[in-house]
Amino acid sequence: MTQGERVKEIRTALSLTLEKFGEKLGVGKTAISKIEKNERSLTDQMAKSICREYNVNYDWLMDEDGDMFSDLPQTVLDELCLQYDLDDLDRFIVELYVGLPKNVRDGIKAKANELIQKRSHHEENK
Repeated sequence: MTQGERVKEIRTALSLTLEKFGEKLGVGKTAISKIEKNERSLTDQMAKSICREYNVNYDWLMDEDGDMFSDLPQTVLDELCLQYDLDDLDRFIVELYVGLPKNVRDGIKAKANELIQKRSHHEENK
């Protein structure tokens, strides 16, 4: 299977039109059509964009090695949880915090800064 055919397989697996698929990549449907028909080469930049935007395994796209879709995290929060080994409670706390209105988050940060300053002052006086 050619790289172009693999691009088409990704697009059809995601049930996307040429236009919708290209939209996320910043190109028109004609560019995607030409890649799928092997009338235009798949550039490394385009391949990386496809992998990033559609969670595609780069090795599969380039060389048909491995699975089509990657097991990479789907969201920034998933990435944080993996990177910092956060459990379900940690995740809930982060989701809760980022879901708060800005003025409430600002209040929490102000209180945290106040506690930090008190602790620093207490440590200095020991």
